[in-house]
Formats: sequence, C-alpha cells, structure tokens
Amino acid sequence: MCGIVAYIGTRPARSLLVEGLKRLEYRGYDSAGVAVIDAKNSPAKIQLAKAVGRVSNLEKRLEGTTWNGTMGIGHTRWATHGGVTEANAHPHTDDGVGIALIHNGIIENYAVLRTYLEQKGHTFVTDTDTEVLTMLIGELYDAANGVDLEAAVQAALREVTGAYAICVICKEEPDVIVAARKGSPLIVGIGNGEYIVASDPQAIIAHTAQAMTLDDYNVVKITRDGFRTSTIDNVEVTPQVLQLESELDEIDLGGYEHYMQKEIFEQPAALRNTLRGRLDMKDGRVVLGGVSAFAKDLVRARRIIMIAQGTALHSAMIAEYLFEDLARMPTECEYASEFRYRNPIVDDGTVVMAVSQSGETADTLAALHEARDRGALTLGVVNVVGSTMARETDAGVYLRVGPEIGVASTKAFTGQVAVLSMLSLFLGRRRLMSPQTASELQTELAMIPDKIEQILALAPEIKAMTERYVQHDNWLFLGRGVNYPVALEGALKLKELSYIHAEGMPAAEMKHGPIALITEGMPAVFIANKGAQYEKVLSNIAETRSRGGHVIAVATEGDKHIRSVAEDVLFIPECPEPLSPMLTVVPLQIMAYYAALARGHDVDKPRNLAKSVTVE
Repeated sequence: MCGIVAYIGTRPARSLLVEGLKRLEYRGYDSAGVAVIDAKNSPAKIQLAKAVGRVSNLEKRLEGTTWNGTMGIGHTRWATHGGVTEANAHPHTDDGVGIALIHNGIIENYAVLRTYLEQKGHTFVTDTDTEVLTMLIGELYDAANGVDLEAAVQAALREVTGAYAICVICKEEPDVIVAARKGSPLIVGIGNGEYIVASDPQAIIAHTAQAMTLDDYNVVKITRDGFRTSTIDNVEVTPQVLQLESELDEIDLGGYEHYMQKEIFEQPAALRNTLRGRLDMKDGRVVLGGVSAFAKDLVRARRIIMIAQGTALHSAMIAEYLFEDLARMPTECEYASEFRYRNPIVDDGTVVMAVSQSGETADTLAALHEARDRGALTLGVVNVVGSTMARETDAGVYLRVGPEIGVASTKAFTGQVAVLSMLSLFLGRRRLMSPQTASELQTELAMIPDKIEQILALAPEIKAMTERYVQHDNWLFLGRGVNYPVALEGALKLKELSYIHAEGMPAAEMKHGPIALITEGMPAVFIANKGAQYEKVLSNIAETRSRGGHVIAVATEGDKHIRSVAEDVLFIPECPEPLSPMLTVVPLQIMAYYAALARGHDVDKPRNLAKSVTVE
C-alpha cells in the first residue's frame, strides 16, 4: 500500500528519495512527502515538503530548494486515518524534540495513546494515527538520561498495537536513522558506505542488490558506519542478508504504454521462467526443489486448505479443482481474512497453502500464522524472493515471473496457476496418476506459453470488440468447473480497471436469481471452451440470449457451433481442460485493459487500490 524510502550515505538525499518514491508509485497512494536533515548545519534542522496527489506534485514543491543533506526519509501515503490533505501526508513531526517519522500500517490503539499524550500537553495538528506514534516517541525521548532515538522507538513500540513499518529521524541525532517493522514489509539495502531503507525492493535495486530483511518486532539503528539490529526489547539479533533478483530493465516500461500492457504481453516469457527446470519430461515428474524435502508429508496429507485474497484467491480456487481432480487430494479454498477469525479445524495431516504475489498480504500472513500455531504444515506460493511469507512457511515455490508493477495482477495470476498446476502434478504422480497421464499433461503445460502468444496476437480484435460494449455499466462473467474462478477473475479485472460493475459466477447459478439482472444488450462473457461441461454452458448461453443478453464467448479454436449462439467469439488454442485457465483468462485481461483505456482511466493506478494490501 503506502511506500517508504529512507537514505543515509554521502550523496544528496533529496533526489534519491524522490527517485525511490517514483519507483513505488505503482503501489497506490494519494499524497507524498520527504524530510531531510543536513548534519552540516548547526544546529541541525528538519527540512520538510509534502504534496497531495502524484510524486510529480512533490517535485514541483521541491523546485528551487537547496537541500544538501545526505540523510532523509520519503513516503507515499494511502489514506486510512484522516482525509487526503497535505497536513495528513507523511512525514509527520512531533511538537518538541524535532522528530520526523514515516509509517506504513495502522496503529490500532492510537485513540487511547492520543488521549494520554494530550493530557501530557501535546498538541495534534492531523487526524492520523501516525502523528500519535511520532508524538509518543518524542515524549519518551530523553537523551540526557540515556534514552536516545533507538531506545525511544523501542519503548514506543512496546506500547502500540497494530501493524507498522517505520523510519524515524531526529535533529538531535542527525546521523542516525531508526527503522522497525511488524506486519508490514521493510528491507534495508546495503551499499558502499550508504544504506537505503524501503518497503519494496523496487526502490533499492538501482543502487544495490544486497539487502537485509527485518522480522516482526525488529528495530534497526543505521549510521553511515554500519547498523545494529535488535528487538523492541533491545535484544540484539542477527539479520538475514539476501541478494535481490530484480533487474532494472524488468521494471522499465520498454516500448509499452502501461505496465499492465507490458505484463500481459510478458506472460509467455514469464511462464517459461516459471516452468524452466521444473518439468522432467523423461520420467514424467515435476521437480520442485522448494517442497521436495516435504514430499512424503504432502503425499500422506489428509487435506489441503488454500488461503489467499483477491486475484490470488482465484488462482487458489482453480487449484482446488486441480488437487482434487489430478491428485485426488481433499482440498478447500478459504478467504484468508475469514479463516483467521474463525475457529478453523486444523487437525493432524492438514497442509495449509498460502498464495500471494507479494508475500506480504496482511490477511494471508495472519491466517498463515493461525494455521502454523495450530500445527499445520505450511507452504507458500509467492513471487517476491525473501518476502515474509517465503521466510515464514515451512516450504514453498517461487513464481519466478519477475516484478509485477501494475496494480491489477496479470502475469502473477498465470504464474500462480502454473505453479499450482505443477504442484497438482507433483502430488498426483506420487499418489494415483499414471506416468503416461503425467507425461501428457507436462507436455501440454510446456506448450502453454506458445499458446498464450497466439492469443496475444488477437489483441487488436479484442480491443475493437471491447470498445463496442464498454458503454454498458453492468456485465456478467460466467464459467463452469475449473473456469468458474476465471469468470471471477475476469469480472474482478473489469471492476478494478474500468469501474464497470461486473459479476462473476458459476454459469449454472445464474438461473437461481441473477438471471433477473439481464437486460437487453447486457454483455455476458461466457468461458465456453471445450470440456466436460461444454453442453451445459451452451444451455446457459441460450438462457441468456433468450432474455436479451449479448453473449461474448471465449471458445476453443475449431468450434464451429459457438458462432451460431454467441454474438462475439474470442478463440483460444485447444488445451486440456485442467490447464485451460492459463489461456481463457488472457482475453479477459486484454478486455479489461482496453475497457479502462476507452473510459479514460489510469490503467496502472486504479482509484482506491493498492498493489500490496499490508493492512486489514
């Protein structure tokens, strides 16, 4: 959601902070700000600038300033407490010591703390929970009695409940940054005599490929000479240092107009990376090093529970079909946000599998912790190397699709489905699946990237079709079996990007109530590829057309009948039904992209949305 960047080194901080904030723009935000301390000034002071809207507005605010400080913090805010105003934008400052703070997350007990601080004489000027934390650190700061900035941050965090990733600076200690995290991502890039703290690797990789990860309740004190990591109780810890894998060219637009467009068209190459080295065609086996040590536990498991949110949930729903069909494994799929607040039954032999692009989704992480505490074997299917979910699961598989910048997920979704398909084959071959069936499906899986390239060639046709119907404000997306979740994903993409009301549902469910919504000319998108329920889908199409609905069908190449029952048809190459979601979803992604453009919306930064949801 919000973005954090902080820098300490020898270079001017202002330009580095703005550059970092620009690399985090894709995360979703409504205001931005920076604070810099120039240690050469005596006394040191905090130089502060904020602006509502894009980072470009902040840049304009900074024009003409002569900030020479080589340490500072920057932030892009996504409003939670308090409206979108310049006062509510970060960084926030205290009213006494000279402290500035940036914060991702939510301080849940901020109201109680605010009352306490007001009784102490502090005056608040914003509606935010972040200002409360800033004031609390200022209240506890007492350098004369040994409570320096690090100790004050530790003490303050012992009093708060909620989620946070913070960076704090103080004019009384102009060569120190203190950062901490709980439940919200934060990493420290390690350069040559400089350090960059960020909530996302994208803000770091231009300067260093080496980064230190922070665990929950960790606090790090950073100077130009090094860093010290401890807990909020001041117990020193040894942090994990990892190599960042992203390359700069992976996060540049190249020749594309938008990141979403780039990522849709990157899917063939991304899936080839996902599959590379993992399909043993000779022996008909899938090779997944991240879970191989737990192969026996997985084969003997009594059931699998999938937990996820949003697009990741739709990929998990597809996996429910795959695990039951191909691996004959009892599987259920849960909203992580619901799982964590129920009293779920996690008995012996339960495997809980978390799916997330970022590996930092707050609800999914909390559900994962609940499952782990109840004794489940936990697996992660994530994209970001070194993310919290990757570190806290017993085992897992990386997507390897590269950075995904567009808020609306595309290549991460197909990557998730590819990995979950491989996991179903991994388990199926070890349980009941014959070598021949496994080999055939692996061969077909290896051909998916080439088939997606064929679909991408239809983009101009899909664009023209979408523009004919984009004026309609209500759409239906319908599918059956393994393609029912694809209908949900298609509806979600259209909602996210074009702000058109769209509903996804099982095709058979339509006649149990939603059929009342169909009006003359209403677009109804059917996933109607050849499969076990093809004839049933045709019956649902007939029901829709008889009530005036306009049918757009995603169908299999060579299907001559479909043109007689659908006004528009988007053909995909022939594919075994269990693997077809990786193909059927692509026309829907393209449709949503062009619908947003036709309606004049910002494709990469849809309103009210953030790339990684790290708060409840």
